[in-house]
Amino acid sequence: MSDETATSPVSAATATTARGDRVTYDLRGTGPAVVFVAGAGPFRAVDPVTTRTAELLAQAGVTTVVFDRLGRGDSPASGRLDLDRELDAVAAVLDVAGGAAVLCGHSSGCSISLRAAAAGLPVLGLALWEAPLESGADATAAWAGEFERRLDAGDLEGATEQYMKDMPPEWLAGAKASPDWPAIAASAVSQRADALSLVWATRALEDGGLAGLAVPLLAMTGERTFPGMPEAARDLAAAVPDGTAETVAGADHSWEPEAMADRLARFVLE
Repeated sequence: MSDETATSPVSAATATTARGDRVTYDLRGTGPAVVFVAGAGPFRAVDPVTTRTAELLAQAGVTTVVFDRLGRGDSPASGRLDLDRELDAVAAVLDVAGGAAVLCGHSSGCSISLRAAAAGLPVLGLALWEAPLESGADATAAWAGEFERRLDAGDLEGATEQYMKDMPPEWLAGAKASPDWPAIAASAVSQRADALSLVWATRALEDGGLAGLAVPLLAMTGERTFPGMPEAARDLAAAVPDGTAETVAGADHSWEPEAMADRLARFVLE
């Protein structure tokens, strides 16, 4: 396959939110749209898996938007980056996508996507990869409260440690051993929206608050994943009127681009 056919044309540009934040995104393809919502940490320059998935999906006749969330990559932002502000960024890229789109959330990007749909943004469907909703609402609220306490105190390293406390310990050890650790810790300011969305989503999952979501929802997990993830996907699919839980090729919290592009194309186009 030549380079010309291996990738689809991309148009990088910037949208401005209702609050004046500037969000940088890559736009590919034509047709019904999918907007990718990253979880805690990733942005376009360090996320080749999402980029490749968007390229393949665009070749299948789908408009794709991959954007840098607020406070990351080419979407610099200062101040308190809370969930409402992040939802404004999602609204801006939905407009870029043609006014309405399926949201494809990854990890805590799933809970942001769920909140966007529940808030009435023009979301046509939800394709959610390994939503980390396995913990109870009270435990999630306590975890998020401590994360925000450290963040507000300016303890960015401590906030990052708290955010990652339930992740595989080798992830945190690897991050702290990396020369990029100061930059990784500094990015904690962009994770407040993730924490707040997880608090909302776990509570909504427990109290039936997702029953009013009137869009199709596909909850996916990889073939090799973490304890609790498949159960959380099944619970999520059961909590909405039109939900499905499936296994898609992937491992260690990441999907295989070819398999994901194929599944998303069927979800959007069929």
